[in-house]
Amino acid sequence: MNLGFIGTGKIASSVIKGICNSTIFYKKIIISSRNKNIASNLKKKFKKIEISKSNQEIINKCEWVFLSVTPNVGNKILKELYFKPNQTIISFISSITLAQLKKIIKVKAKIVRAIPLPPISLKKGPVPIYPPNKTVKSFFNKIGTTIEISSEKSSINFWSTSGMMAPFYEILRVMADWLVKRGVKRKNAQKYITSLFLALSEDAFVNSHKDLKYLVKESQTPKGLNEQGVKELSKAGFYKSLEKTLNSIHKRLSR
Repeated sequence: MNLGFIGTGKIASSVIKGICNSTIFYKKIIISSRNKNIASNLKKKFKKIEISKSNQEIINKCEWVFLSVTPNVGNKILKELYFKPNQTIISFISSITLAQLKKIIKVKAKIVRAIPLPPISLKKGPVPIYPPNKTVKSFFNKIGTTIEISSEKSSINFWSTSGMMAPFYEILRVMADWLVKRGVKRKNAQKYITSLFLALSEDAFVNSHKDLKYLVKESQTPKGLNEQGVKELSKAGFYKSLEKTLNSIHKRLSR
């Protein structure tokens, strides 16, 4: 089958890289030229990539169509496109609901909303999908970990937490810069910080069946460095601010 991508931003590019490096069978991946640099680089890197002249051409040639544009662009261009009833349409658009997509697309195609994140290029990370779909689940399990959501309202919670990627990287940047200011070479500083948080994340994943309070407790010793760290950040309102930001993002997506 042919896979088509309308939109060639960071998420689309990451998903395409994951697919191309996986066991997923496909004839071609047909992509839009909205971001010419990304589209061109993908075509150079992978043999089965084809750049389309128009979004409608992508729809005409593909069995699966991935929508990877911003909500504003989606609302503007989707109503002008003609989809086919036998297509599977997977939307990465954050704030256009399933009901809205059905109204815009008009035909009775299979429509699934998904939330892939950039690490999918490495075939890692969760991919929440709604509504549950066995075929789409199997597809994303080959490039990540599919999480089927039974309620679209609940999917907003996952979209909200996905807004914490940049803040996470900012924490790494601040810590690496702190080391650099104290004489550590940037290469070593960044290698140490990223390696440290990779190990912590893997440890958290292995222990994800437990309450995460367990990890918080087990990583501290009385009057130790980690106890000081969590106490001072708590007193400064760091974690309450984090929750406040999540609530703010959630409110924005719920409009």
